[in-house]
Amino acid sequence: MYQVIARKYRPQSFAELIGQEHVRTTIENAISQRRIANGYIFSGQRGTGKTTVARILARCLNCIDGPTTHPCGECASCREVSAGNSVDVIEIDAASNRGINEMRELRENVRYRPARDRYKIFIVDEAHQITNEAFNALLKTLEEPPEWAVFVLCTTEAHKIPTTIASRCQQFSFRSVDFAEIVGRMEWILKQEGIEADAETLSVLAQAGEGSVRDSLSALDQAIACCGSTLSAADVRSLLGMFSLDSLAQVSQALLEQDSRRMLDVVMELERNGRNLQHFCRELARYFRNLLVVRVAGPNTRLIAATAQEQERLAGIAASFSEEDLTRYLQITLDVFKDLQFSLQPRLHLEIGLLKLVQAGRLTTIEEALAGLGQRREVRSQGVKESGVRSQESGARSQERPVPAPKPIVAAGDLRERLRGAATELGMPFTADALEHSQVIEKGGELQFITTAEFKLAMDPKELQKAVQHVMGRPLKITVNVGEPEVNAAREIQRTPPNENEAAARVLSHPEVQKFREAFPDAQVRAVRNLKE
Repeated sequence: MYQVIARKYRPQSFAELIGQEHVRTTIENAISQRRIANGYIFSGQRGTGKTTVARILARCLNCIDGPTTHPCGECASCREVSAGNSVDVIEIDAASNRGINEMRELRENVRYRPARDRYKIFIVDEAHQITNEAFNALLKTLEEPPEWAVFVLCTTEAHKIPTTIASRCQQFSFRSVDFAEIVGRMEWILKQEGIEADAETLSVLAQAGEGSVRDSLSALDQAIACCGSTLSAADVRSLLGMFSLDSLAQVSQALLEQDSRRMLDVVMELERNGRNLQHFCRELARYFRNLLVVRVAGPNTRLIAATAQEQERLAGIAASFSEEDLTRYLQITLDVFKDLQFSLQPRLHLEIGLLKLVQAGRLTTIEEALAGLGQRREVRSQGVKESGVRSQESGARSQERPVPAPKPIVAAGDLRERLRGAATELGMPFTADALEHSQVIEKGGELQFITTAEFKLAMDPKELQKAVQHVMGRPLKITVNVGEPEVNAAREIQRTPPNENEAAARVLSHPEVQKFREAFPDAQVRAVRNLKE
């Protein structure tokens, strides 16, 4: 009967294990020094070898030559563990055996010595699905287990393991396997199977696993079933629903050319060929991420799951964009991918997203806008001077257009009087009378009114907002508090002391500030601070 590749070539010893050197070294040293713990937690993403290492540990402990780091593979214990039918190695699927009754049964089983081997080993897969009550039933056994019992809890979600359980076990975090190691493993397997595949095909299969050896090998099994003894990258991509670098590069080329029509053509081709738009958006996000990484770290980096040739090509494309542009493109693509998961009109959302990418490429930073404004102003000034020389020769005079005078900052000292005058002008006599007996404090873009209890009702926030809008030209946040106001002008709190008024005048007369205010005529300077204080 056929056995899938992931099971057929499952590592049977630590020497065959790839990508988990930190786990391998620690457990080998523990076995050599006879410092074997009664409880282990193996956590990490799917397909990285958690259950495999648990079985290898069982072989090492129960081998006839053991405990040893190099099990013989020939004794009855080694063969039975590999076949999964050892009487003293009990594997439990916690996804379907997660209740308190199953844990009580396991606890009773622990009490009895191994039937034949040195240790009785319990491998609990998907351990995070065990209920809290079941964990509590197992707690005492993990705290004081018999000398022959070893528990191995395997999980993809270590944070769901109760701390009372985790504190009684040694924890090992399994990492995603490096791209090059997965490719190397598949090359060896293909040689054993007599299958031909080039580097690009192996790269596609390794990328499909996203760091999971089992997922990559499952994709390899599927590709062999589809393509036979010779695998091609195009067929494998079509089978797995992945997209080539050429198809993704059409988007970056459209961005370089600022071609919105080409973006719409890309979506049309995807729809016409029956491709999954959500998968395309996911691949596009990974594409922009790889461009950003290669732009920052350069080619030949381990941060990208791609061959050296693909990385060189990515580096050539990334050189045409800035880091800021690529970051912006990646964020927009991620937002579109999130929207597509719940969209009833995926084509519409993808088209809008790709058009947003084109529009985002036209944006400039505020520094570039100001620099361009300064250059235009210099050119305009030079043109005015030349025009003035020509006008003098013809008896006419020409003047350069004056820069608008900066809007003055309203000081808090006369703000109360101005608000009172505005209230009178707007036909609000009661509010004007109340303002005369109140104190006004401007702080952080907010107006605070302090008045006595008898004038509290006359200080209507809506009428105050009208007066503020009339004086300041914009609405502000308003608060009215009851207290003892200081209405004497000499004692009233000022927004800015005289020395800061001088600093404000110097700042507003600075050429760069004037250029900024010319570029944004509706902007208002609310306060000036000395950053050295």
